[in-house]
Amino acid sequence: MKAHAAPGALRPKVVICSPALDAVSGVSTHAGLLFASTLADDFELLHFQVGSEGRQESRSARLLRRLASPLQLARLIRRERPAIIHLNTSMDHKACWRDSMLLLVAKVFGVRVLQQVHGGAMPAEMVAQHPLCAALLRRLLRASDAVSVLSRAEQAAYRAFCPAAHLVRIPNAIDCATPPEGLRRHAQDAPLRLVYIGRLITEKGLFDILAAVALLRDRGRRLRLDIAGSGPALEALLAQAALHQLGEIVQFHGPVAGPDKARLWHDADLLVFPTYHPEGLPYALLEAMAAGTPAITCAVGAIPDVMQHGVHGLFVMAQDVPMLAGAIVRLDDDRPLLDAMRHACRERVRSAFSAERLARDFNALYVAMLRRPA
Repeated sequence: MKAHAAPGALRPKVVICSPALDAVSGVSTHAGLLFASTLADDFELLHFQVGSEGRQESRSARLLRRLASPLQLARLIRRERPAIIHLNTSMDHKACWRDSMLLLVAKVFGVRVLQQVHGGAMPAEMVAQHPLCAALLRRLLRASDAVSVLSRAEQAAYRAFCPAAHLVRIPNAIDCATPPEGLRRHAQDAPLRLVYIGRLITEKGLFDILAAVALLRDRGRRLRLDIAGSGPALEALLAQAALHQLGEIVQFHGPVAGPDKARLWHDADLLVFPTYHPEGLPYALLEAMAAGTPAITCAVGAIPDVMQHGVHGLFVMAQDVPMLAGAIVRLDDDRPLLDAMRHACRERVRSAFSAERLARDFNALYVAMLRRPA
């Protein structure tokens, strides 16, 4: 458990439930932003670790931890007497039903609960063909004092599924400090530099990226691709890169953070992210745009709320390798457009997706929750 509060100040306590703050996870990044923000000026923030990210444990240890987690939260509530439990969850079966137990513990103790949903399936899709699960999910949403979603599409879907839920939309945010290197200009005659940073899973479109790069290499295009991250698809990706003889074009970096990640964003011309995963609002997209790196991606989750086609990057259809390759060619042939997109990306994130805005939004939500009866 970690606290962040000014010495001697008496502030309402908020327990933020998330994976380890130093884990490679979008939710961990989000929680870390909250702890580092001005939100801690008005609330004492406590951390309660959930999830497997950032842990090294056996299957039996994982099962015991899941069984013990509600009891550990109960002890924390009795000891610290928080005003709000802030659950960071997602709409998939594992996270949703795990966090429902934490919600029930909080309500038993009369503590207000905020459920913040970080992507996953839409609620009606997750419980389709399961009327009892749908009824239970509606009760859980109604039991929360507030439910925060990331996108307009999610807000509409949750409202249709559970009109009685108290819904708010708070998009993710990013530290928008200006990179010390400034914005890099794109040399017309240099190979186009592509980058992917994130979890290595099939649904992120990584195999489509390698196929598009191989296709363009065979057509004489000069490209470089940096892939950073870890995940279950790593071995298969290495095998596909070897099969297509992409060793001189593609470099795998493993997980990156801090200056190493910042350097990859700064040096890249494009983020390639043709994801068909049920995204919320990917931090990779916000980080890239904050560094002035436009994206080629799919219009899923909250991504269309952040970027505009032709202004901050290009949208492509999922699992469409020729379309992905065509988008890369279009921007490779128009370096002035790339530079215009780079500046537009920076301005978009600075104006609407800053950490300061995130802190203000959650401060207002916490205050509103405390004004209502638990």
